[in-house]
Amino acid sequence: MAVAVAVKIRLDKFLADMGYGTRSEAKREIARGNVKINGLPVRKPETKIDTEKDEVAYKDQPAVYEKYEYYMLNKPAGVISATTDKKEKTVLDLIEEKQRKDLFPVGRLDRDTEGLLLITNDGELAHRLLSPKKHVDKIYYVRVQGSLSEEDIRRLAEGIDIGEEKPTLPAQLVILKSGQTSEAEITIQEGKFHQVKRMFHALGKEVVYLKRLRMGTLVLDENLKPGEYRKLTKEERDGLC
Repeated sequence: MAVAVAVKIRLDKFLADMGYGTRSEAKREIARGNVKINGLPVRKPETKIDTEKDEVAYKDQPAVYEKYEYYMLNKPAGVISATTDKKEKTVLDLIEEKQRKDLFPVGRLDRDTEGLLLITNDGELAHRLLSPKKHVDKIYYVRVQGSLSEEDIRRLAEGIDIGEEKPTLPAQLVILKSGQTSEAEITIQEGKFHQVKRMFHALGKEVVYLKRLRMGTLVLDENLKPGEYRKLTKEERDGLC
């Protein structure tokens, strides 16, 4: 994970980055004397501030600079994993307290898939978590129509053809219940389009419910109901490094 360092930044950009309106709106508030640095009003938007040393107040309320934000979301079904959409509700619409305008979901969960989704603006971290070369485990709980068997475990462990140039990387299947409707946990290290559904389809089963439980060291908080979120703890952030 990126290490926080001191940043020198224009005052108007600082305010815009932290969600206090556009650059133009920030300039107007600065001109009105509504922004202070270290207790003194500043009326020049180009004033540079040191994010580690200077204290900024917007309308007498502290404005704290955060270069990166990290949120754990329990994604509900019916919400899309996108930053913006003109018609559909996105996962970013659920993060009401966000400050940064450059947040994005790390990877995508299908519209009807629930569970763990990391929301951040840390591009380096996202690359490390999503790159197949990094072999980051992603664990899902799945319910499928049809019985699961030792043969299914073997086929997934060898890699399975889902209609692409190469088979999937080996996946681990743990069967929790087998019957007309089966339950299992599956661990994959890739993030291809509809991958889990396509893998089970190749086994002759159809996924009826899918929920991501874990991504690397990050585990879905059981206390988060679908649609709820919270900031990552320091321990969780450090674990993703």
